[in-house]
Amino acid sequence: MKIISGTAHPQLAKDIANVMGLPLCDATVNTFPDGESFVQINESIRGTDVFIVQPTCPPTNHNLMELLVMVDAVRRASASRITAVIPFYGYARQDRKDKPRVPITSKLVANLLTAAGVNRVLTMDLHAAQIQGFFEIPVDHLYSLPVLIKHLKEHYVHDLKNLVVVSPDIGGVKNAKNYANILGTELAIVAKQRISATEVDAHAVIGNVAGKDVLLVDDMTESGGTLCAAAAILREHGAARIFAAVSHAVLNDKAIARLANSPIEHLLTSDSVPMAYGDRVDTVSIAPLLAQAIYNIHKNDSVTHLFEV
Repeated sequence: MKIISGTAHPQLAKDIANVMGLPLCDATVNTFPDGESFVQINESIRGTDVFIVQPTCPPTNHNLMELLVMVDAVRRASASRITAVIPFYGYARQDRKDKPRVPITSKLVANLLTAAGVNRVLTMDLHAAQIQGFFEIPVDHLYSLPVLIKHLKEHYVHDLKNLVVVSPDIGGVKNAKNYANILGTELAIVAKQRISATEVDAHAVIGNVAGKDVLLVDDMTESGGTLCAAAAILREHGAARIFAAVSHAVLNDKAIARLANSPIEHLLTSDSVPMAYGDRVDTVSIAPLLAQAIYNIHKNDSVTHLFEV
């Protein structure tokens, strides 16, 4: 088995390799002055089971292209199997035609990965679970929920009877319902209207949050608009303490500023992307989860038990 890291999130790749007790494969991955990606594998990988760790987070196009170039280099070096470990799958929000004459880019990305030579994909918390069906190769889809809930119980919320899980919009109800079922809590929903890509208007709360501790649950946040707007209206409706849990915190400067001025005490997230850090951000490592999945895939064992809480 060989683990190769791209430049998107080298720390996560190192953490996975450390958990498994393996060194990272010696590879040169850099960029020419004109922006082209260059990859060279500096050791023999003929006949090996290769796992390439590369979330396609911002800069999305560069990281995606780099992943494709790495796959091609590994395939031409005669690896026996290539698994793309993509903790965060970029372009996942472009999964359907919701307007005339727009692409389904998440399907295009799936085609590109397959054409490049990927034999298997290991990913986590896809924005839309049906993206698995865009691939003609096996996809192992993990969830950060067990890792985040364990940390939540140990460090944040000790009285689950006073906790309410809240979905910040209608589309996230299924995800929030999973948290509520496991924690044994009530569920509430914030109704919102998106004004622009970065601006959100939250205008109603469905459910009782008065005097309750609130856990906002979403699959990802980028600008923080949805979470912070939801937190503001929850505070107006009498919520006591407000926490948030997201699988992928693709945080930009605007998100950090918004969190600092919001009622959210802590944003709990995974380290699926390198920008999941900042004030009020509590990052939990998913390296052990991915390491176990990689080991099981290498041994052709089931990964089902990794979903247990």
